[in-house]
Amino acid sequence: MLQKTFTEDFMTGKKRRNDGQHNKYYVKNSHPAIISAEVFNMVQEEMAKRSRVISNEDGTVEISGSKYNGKYLLGNLLICDDCGAYYRRRTERGKVVWRCASRIEKGKDACPHSPTLDEGWLQDTLGAVVCRDGAYDEGYIRNEVDKIQVFDAFILIFLRDGSRGKMLFQNGRPMIY
Repeated sequence: MLQKTFTEDFMTGKKRRNDGQHNKYYVKNSHPAIISAEVFNMVQEEMAKRSRVISNEDGTVEISGSKYNGKYLLGNLLICDDCGAYYRRRTERGKVVWRCASRIEKGKDACPHSPTLDEGWLQDTLGAVVCRDGAYDEGYIRNEVDKIQVFDAFILIFLRDGSRGKMLFQNGRPMIY
């Protein structure tokens, strides 16, 4: 972008931002790019995916103060269908569970229909449904699963190849469709 600023008075050298007083010019491909446009766009998509979004009561969306979870893979995959927030790992009464970030930050009234998921059950279920040998393999999950949408009665697993599986909760055991 050329002429973002201009010299208002050449005697004093005072510069001002160009808010339409003069023409601005945008020059494309004036120098070789450091990275390709494809890589740039992929990074932008990943940054949007890693941002934490929480829905407010009035329907607006805000980004939470929390960051991308590099420590736990499931924190980047589990998404609440009720409010659109990611799930977070917590330890409650000596048990490791996953709970909606909106429900944690704003209470049950903000996200009343999000279930709390037991980590052991979740890993067993993902191992049985997604992994080849039936055992939970985080590396395989990372490569195969795009996201896991959590509803109040079932979870939906979206695989990177575009297919999806649906699991219902029934007495703590999943039914697979």
